[in-house]
Amino acid sequence: MKILAIYYTQSGQLAEIVKNFVSPIQDAEIEFIQFKPKNDFPFPWTDEVFYNTMPECVQEIPVELEEITFKHQKYDLIIFGYQPWFLSPSVPATSLLKSEEFKRIVKDTPVITVIGSRNMWLNSQESVKKMLLEAGGKLVGNVPLIDRTTNLVSAVTIVHWMLTGNKTRKYGFLPLPGVSDEDIKGVAKIGAILNNSLKQNKLDEFQKEVVKAGAVNINPNILFIEERAKKIFVMWAALIKKKEQKNGSRSFWVKFFKVYLLFALFGVSPILLTVYNLLVRPFTGASLKKKKEYFYRTELKNK
Repeated sequence: MKILAIYYTQSGQLAEIVKNFVSPIQDAEIEFIQFKPKNDFPFPWTDEVFYNTMPECVQEIPVELEEITFKHQKYDLIIFGYQPWFLSPSVPATSLLKSEEFKRIVKDTPVITVIGSRNMWLNSQESVKKMLLEAGGKLVGNVPLIDRTTNLVSAVTIVHWMLTGNKTRKYGFLPLPGVSDEDIKGVAKIGAILNNSLKQNKLDEFQKEVVKAGAVNINPNILFIEERAKKIFVMWAALIKKKEQKNGSRSFWVKFFKVYLLFALFGVSPILLTVYNLLVRPFTGASLKKKKEYFYRTELKNK
């Protein structure tokens, strides 16, 4: 059996996740490929580049990648590791999924996505589902790993890591940023489930076993935010691109977006979540359950 494990990483976290995930797989040739753009994004990031990346990321505009050499023309399984940026697949992830060479590789091939995320991956996975479907791939599993700290705390710690390059405790006492070491090592347990699925030729049952193992956790608060925030990101991306085309510059609007995002994250969202949890969530149990069950699965809505 030939397995392709392909991923993009800046800090190395996703490489570690992917390699731990596949470590229990036996009797297979596993090819690891770390791809990247020709003009790669900086790590650590600068504040300016980070916010300026949003419009193209949300509009899923690809960039040119460095040439990728695949050992084989076809694989029995592809494991695709990616990160969400701005509730969308990262620019490198989108660029790979839209590249003609990868479309050829992925056509008629089972795919498992492995996500390394702060905490919001639902919208980005919908985009990845769509792009895989358009390429003729078959999504058979999704393994999302997240930072388990609260939304606001993780926002502070991840920005600290992203802008300094140091995976250390902000202020000396906040939790370490990113996916915990325990979860990174623990993903090997899900890899063992995959190994069994491959041995028994039951890859189509893999996602059910992943969910049964409790590996897909959907926080109702995050679901609530994602349902609303993606539309706002789309509006901001369109506005910034429009202003750029009209004025030849977009720096003012990118800075405006940064102020808005920080205000929405630390000022508005805590109030909305409080209202939601007190007045809405107690009365929407059936609807919430249905939404969660959809994201546990791998098929795309309105397929």
